[in-house]
Amino acid sequence: MKVQRTRSQQRIFQLLQSLKRSISAQDLYLELRKRNQSMGLATVYRALEALKLEGAVQVRTLPSGESVYASVQQDQHHLTCLNCGESIPIEQCPVHELENQLEKSHSFKVFYHTLEFFGICDRCQLTSANHS
Repeated sequence: MKVQRTRSQQRIFQLLQSLKRSISAQDLYLELRKRNQSMGLATVYRALEALKLEGAVQVRTLPSGESVYASVQQDQHHLTCLNCGESIPIEQCPVHELENQLEKSHSFKVFYHTLEFFGICDRCQLTSANHS
């Protein structure tokens, strides 16, 4: 099924694909302005929400509470430090088979999944050990 997107949704989707990284809605708004593709911040949020419901954009919530968006190119998995906020991508994914099983058993179309582990990175561990 081909989804009809608004011009704003298409511009945001293309920008997310070209960035190849997660970005906040506010930073996306600023990036659009830098590229002379200005649109209102509320329009950016509405477009991101529509793209998310279409399954074209995924959202992650960082420990700070900020949401970041990326085009769905592959599932994302991270180790996220609760101290400094660094988010380290990881390649391994133990849940692909579970995803397939859930789609079948619940007749549920999965667009993407995220897997995130929270803890303290090696740099922050060293810093806290030095202050002890």
